[in-house]
Amino acid sequence: MKRNEWLAALLIAASFALPIAAAQAEDAAKGATAPAAAATASPPPGFEAKFTYCRTCHGLSGQGFRADLTMPRLAGQQPDYFKNQVQAFIDRRRKSNVMYNVAHVLTPGMLDAIIAGFDKLSPKPLPPVLEATQDQIAQGKKIFTEGNDAANIPPCSSCHGEDAKGNSQFPRLAGQPDDYIVKKLTNWDKERGQDTGNPDTSAIMQPIAHNLKDDQIRAVAAYLTRLE
Repeated sequence: MKRNEWLAALLIAASFALPIAAAQAEDAAKGATAPAAAATASPPPGFEAKFTYCRTCHGLSGQGFRADLTMPRLAGQQPDYFKNQVQAFIDRRRKSNVMYNVAHVLTPGMLDAIIAGFDKLSPKPLPPVLEATQDQIAQGKKIFTEGNDAANIPPCSSCHGEDAKGNSQFPRLAGQPDDYIVKKLTNWDKERGQDTGNPDTSAIMQPIAHNLKDDQIRAVAAYLTRLE
């Protein structure tokens, strides 16, 4: 994908955030006390059981978990992105039968409470499981911060932040399990964007994931998994 095409895609992705920004502005106009009241609201009945259930897969501290499959880190994930992806599972735009079954029964209040619960957690990353040399980690950092013009890959940091902790609709990548990152980028088309008529901000990653070579994916994963 050419640079100008990527910029156009970025503008499209940014447009998804406009309704959110408008809603936030509307909330602010209603009075500064509203957010404070929401922040101090008691979690809904049954929250602890639901939150514990989520952590049986995603780690007791939300750091991710490895078993037959590797589950992603949810601790410190961007709330807007978190909510967007739960909705994507519900709408079947993102493929996961397990997450569909979990997500589609959540009330809005319960989902907000779960997101807030994970947002408060700040664990150390899981130890890497993929071998990586210092040169590979440095290559991953270079791709993340500078991109790769020859391969039409923009800097990852332009969306995910210099610290890789995300920004609104763009997810936190810092501390994600390295094998999870590799799997998601390698299988992007099989799991994401399953409803092309109803895309979300993750659609911007499709051509980028397609352009990344296997060794570049592993290098980026090696760098990101070591960030806290």
